[in-house]
Amino acid sequence: MATPPADLLPVQRKATLTYRLMRIVLLPVFHLLFVFQVKGRHNVPAKKNFVLIANHLNWLDSFAITASFPPQPRMHFLGDPYLLQTRRFQWAFIRSIGGYIPVNNREGSGPALYHHVDKCLQRGGIVALYPEGHYGDEGEVGEFKKGFAHFAINNQVPVLPVGLSGTKDLWLRKKILVFIGEPIPSEERTVEELVAEARSRLATLLPVYRDPRGPRLFRRKLTNLF
Repeated sequence: MATPPADLLPVQRKATLTYRLMRIVLLPVFHLLFVFQVKGRHNVPAKKNFVLIANHLNWLDSFAITASFPPQPRMHFLGDPYLLQTRRFQWAFIRSIGGYIPVNNREGSGPALYHHVDKCLQRGGIVALYPEGHYGDEGEVGEFKKGFAHFAINNQVPVLPVGLSGTKDLWLRKKILVFIGEPIPSEERTVEELVAEARSRLATLLPVYRDPRGPRLFRRKLTNLF
């Protein structure tokens, strides 16, 4: 199955009507299923867009991040839709609400990806991605790919680290923690310097993970929902 082009969906600062409706419908559902706790909202740049990076644990991560930020500026997630395309309902849903930039992790996306990300940031949108490129483990941060640093430096926007805890294994009313760190300036930094600092900052945001006690209702179903 061919990976869709990087510029499949439009990028912009403004939140579309479909996206706002999705938030109105789905966010209350997620708040019923899980208990979200967000720390560090004051660290979000008020007047400037940014590149958001986070550790990646499970399907809930992008929803948890979306729920922790306002609808505008619009957030655009980078991801490889290879498996997502095999799930027709989920892929149709993603395409209908936008906010997604396809990445080809097997063959590489080439210049088209950089051009589309640049366009997103230049229009005032937010680009969000998982530098590890795959699911990791609770409380740990793996090696980073360098793409996010290129995006930030090329467009002179900061990098905002976001730590996620509790999403690897899910059950009804599980507590999900979202830690928003201080933005990291990209000016006058090399790619290697920015990658190293961003990885270090993200690692310090993550607490030691301990499974909470209590019942674990619908554990298998919720963990593997998407």
